[in-house]
Amino acid sequence: MPGTFEPLPGGGAAVALDAVEISIIRSLAVQLLELIGPGPGADAPADPLAELFTEGPSEPPADPVLRRLFPDAYSDPEQAPASPAEAEERRAHSAEFRRYTENDLRAGKRETALGVIRSLDALAPAGEGGAVLKLTPQESRQWLGALNDLRLAIGARLEITDEDDTDLLYRLPDEDPRKPMVVAYLWLGGLQETLVSTLMP
Repeated sequence: MPGTFEPLPGGGAAVALDAVEISIIRSLAVQLLELIGPGPGADAPADPLAELFTEGPSEPPADPVLRRLFPDAYSDPEQAPASPAEAEERRAHSAEFRRYTENDLRAGKRETALGVIRSLDALAPAGEGGAVLKLTPQESRQWLGALNDLRLAIGARLEITDEDDTDLLYRLPDEDPRKPMVVAYLWLGGLQETLVSTLMP
């Protein structure tokens, strides 16, 4: 069925995409790559040993999308700190955790987005500018991560924080300037849901 992932015999998943859908996903993945950035030492030759000792940032990103993609490890919005000292301790723990993990997380998300772009670029046209995307089980998991990242990014731009916000999106009038982002958010959610179902045993 067009627009939904279906399981492939032996594992993996397939989805029929038209030219517009391919273009939208690719464009969103490229924008996500640009937002995440090239990473530390991108212009220097790769030195895996040096990268092990490269510290990342200690402060949360200023951009709300990046804050959603790379949240604080020790913040719990539902549980306020009991004292200023506890709040300071949480900030210190979050800063230390971020310093030693964010670079790796960014590298992983970059690789995931690049994998999506590469798989779309490798598609052979199947008439009317569309194609059937066939993914191995490993590629399916990569795509699942990318779809999740793209939805988080769009959700941050739309200021979606819970399910009630999602329900409101369905009722937006067509002239609302957020409507194209809303349509993309909901469509990617449908793709993500059907891809999850193909990975279930």
